Amino acid sequence: MTEPRDLLRRTAEIAADYLESLEERPVFPRTSPDELREALGGPLPEEPLDPAEVVGELAEAAEPGVVAIGSGRYFGFVIGGALPAALAADWLTSAWDQNAGLYVGGPSASVVEQVTRDWLLDLLGLPGESSIGFVTGTQMAHVTGLAAARFHVLDGVGWDVNREGLTGAPPIRVLVGEKRHVTIDRALRFLGLGAPTTVAADEQGRMKPEALREALREGPTIVCAQAGEVNTGAFDPLPQIADACEEFGGWLHVDGAFGIWAAVSPRLRHLVAGLERADSWTTDAHKWLNVPYDSGIVLCAHPESHRIAMTVSASYLIQDEGARRVRDQVDWVPEFSRRARGFPIYAALRSLGRSGLVDLVERCCGAASRFAEAIAELE
Repeated sequence: MTEPRDLLRRTAEIAADYLESLEERPVFPRTSPDELREALGGPLPEEPLDPAEVVGELAEAAEPGVVAIGSGRYFGFVIGGALPAALAADWLTSAWDQNAGLYVGGPSASVVEQVTRDWLLDLLGLPGESSIGFVTGTQMAHVTGLAAARFHVLDGVGWDVNREGLTGAPPIRVLVGEKRHVTIDRALRFLGLGAPTTVAADEQGRMKPEALREALREGPTIVCAQAGEVNTGAFDPLPQIADACEEFGGWLHVDGAFGIWAAVSPRLRHLVAGLERADSWTTDAHKWLNVPYDSGIVLCAHPESHRIAMTVSASYLIQDEGARRVRDQVDWVPEFSRRARGFPIYAALRSLGRSGLVDLVERCCGAASRFAEAIAELE
């Protein structure tokens, strides 16, 4: 059997060969599903195989069906590539194989999440006491943030949803823009909140503040706004939405899957004016931050509501030998045992630094503007 060091060295060579081919290979595979099934399928071997043989054959069979997402010529969907430091840290994450559910399952995994939280709050200009959770993507970030919202707004009218459930609970009104992302609706279904009430949007997909005000009522309310409509890039008018939520006592949840990163740019920050006034925020690290899949983030301005909505125990604090308070990650996300997603995000942020992150966002927006201008000239 191949020794682990030799196996990993050979795997790194295969990975490097792939990365070096990105600028020449077709962006989308030219193979067919039947060809891939023939190459990858067949009966399960009766006997164990050498790991090097397994990896080599997997790479050879699967590579023809791999989309060149990391290529500079990939323009499909809102999908990022992978920064070198984030990719390397992701490999280390697999090698270390920490269970990032509990502090005792990986102390460094827990602490790196806390450090990354501090950096992100500073970069995005969000309240310093906000809590964080590391999840698979914005879909589960919505589930987490909206679970915190569900607890908070019902607690405000004296209903403990954790103990009593939703049967007999005061109804929660959820207001969303006409052009919100579908992951909002699915998160609401997961949480038993049903279909939301739709608020009119303009031609760019921005929620109309006057329509929101007409829809708002007293009582438990959650408003879902977005920073970056997926088709147009438009931002909801957060200051007016925040004003309305404060007046009626509603929880403001912001879907910032990619657009929230405009907050790091002095040139683009005006797009997210009022962002800090929300109650919860979501984003993907595997989009603009270019962390390998899968990597999502949820942030919450009400840590206690966030923790209560997610926690598995009455107490989320444990003591290490130095009697310091430490963080069990399971208390902030739906997963119990999970991957240590904080390491690649930490590596991405450190490798870019503040100025590198600003350059990444502004350079991407500059390229998009040039595309738009060129397309307009063709019309």
